[in-house]
Amino acid sequence: MAISIHHLRAGGASRWAVCRDGEWAGLDGALADLLTLPLDQARAVVEAAAREAGGDMPGDAVLPPVDRQEVWAAGVTYRRSRDGRKEESGHGSLYDHVYDNDRPEIFFKASPWRVVGDHDAVGIRTDSGWDVPEAEVGLVLNAAGDVFGYTLGNDMSSRSIEGENPLYLPQAKIYDRSCAVGPAIVPSWAAGPGPFQIGLRVVREGREAYAATTSTSAMTRGFEDLAGWLFQALSFPAGVVLLTGTGVVPGADFTARPGDTIEITSVQLGTLTNSVVAVGGNPRTAAGCRS
Repeated sequence: MAISIHHLRAGGASRWAVCRDGEWAGLDGALADLLTLPLDQARAVVEAAAREAGGDMPGDAVLPPVDRQEVWAAGVTYRRSRDGRKEESGHGSLYDHVYDNDRPEIFFKASPWRVVGDHDAVGIRTDSGWDVPEAEVGLVLNAAGDVFGYTLGNDMSSRSIEGENPLYLPQAKIYDRSCAVGPAIVPSWAAGPGPFQIGLRVVREGREAYAATTSTSAMTRGFEDLAGWLFQALSFPAGVVLLTGTGVVPGADFTARPGDTIEITSVQLGTLTNSVVAVGGNPRTAAGCRS
């Protein structure tokens, strides 16, 4: 039985719904309400709604599957991510240390109101000349730090800004339309523990400009380990989404462009599709601009 949890717009308001094998039922309350509950109680609420599923989608638009949840992200969790960071910068030993150390790299990515959803546009900065999507599995964690569910994430990144200086990471990662999540949340008990294969595809002017796949089996860290570090000295009463890093990093000959379409796909978690737009003022040509 396939179960997924969706955030929808219905009649100008937002609501949450459960889809079971293509049939729908509404959920009372918000995602934040579910994530305050112990995992077994939240599961009971979702499964009770799923048993009532039988109608059409109770909404006219799909929203990002967050309401009060921040999005955080982990970096350098795959060897390819480590190598990509070394490729773009002159600080290779820094990323080796993070990859091999017990403490992971974890950083803030987006406030909930800055997150975009399926079929919305992600952004690339006008003051950056080298920009890439990063396809990731997102952990939807409850207030206790348990894995309630999984979703797909796109951690848009400016490689030119971060490569210039690692201290520029916030500007490379955090800006308008830099984070996409969706299309839905698949509960952990329905998805299973993984591994999850993830595909990234970029379409430009009707042609495939880039495509690659990875698997979470290639991660150097486990999901529970990353969640434990995030909650080490932070509390999230309404839950949180943690992107777990990417194993798909385009090479130095690729940059995303406005007008591109980015598709991130997982058999278990669906497909997250976003167009690309430019964001920011005072456009200029950055050094090292890629074509």
